Amino acid sequence: MRTTARLFTGTALAVAAIGAFAAPAAYADNEWNNQSNQSSQGHESLEVFPSSASPGETVTVNTLACGKHGHGVGDANSLGAGEFPLSPSTHKEVVVGQFRVPEHVKAGSYWISVACDNGKTARGDLTVKHRSPSGHVQTGVGGSIGPDTAQVTAGAAVLAAAAVGGVWLLRRRASGAQGH
Repeated sequence: MRTTARLFTGTALAVAAIGAFAAPAAYADNEWNNQSNQSSQGHESLEVFPSSASPGETVTVNTLACGKHGHGVGDANSLGAGEFPLSPSTHKEVVVGQFRVPEHVKAGSYWISVACDNGKTARGDLTVKHRSPSGHVQTGVGGSIGPDTAQVTAGAAVLAAAAVGGVWLLRRRASGAQGH
């Protein structure tokens, strides 16, 4: 019995260790492919913050593509936000711009792009999420619903059975240890 348990435990640990080392390598390879695809298409990266926003939120984008003292024009037409200017920021060689996510936009992923005065471009994506409801949610129930007596009774029975089983197992184990 103990040999079988050790065999299963050793196998599970080996599988977990292999998975722990394989996942970062696969992610790194995927990340490298994404970067090389962007470079081969002539696009540099565009940082979008926050990367996931709700309708009505302001989104900030920045990039190094435009160079020191560069300028550019951002394009958020894919989600209906139009164009927006990018200008030098306080950080060396970074240009920055902002736009507001329109109230009518649907949840999904949208490309945001920038065309710099120096001819370079940058692209990034923004995930628009559903707006969280604010205030009182009209559910039509008219207030909170009380607990279901049958569910409470069933839950108490399960807890009691688990407690009795645990005590029985501990007593059996303790009496078995004294016999040897």
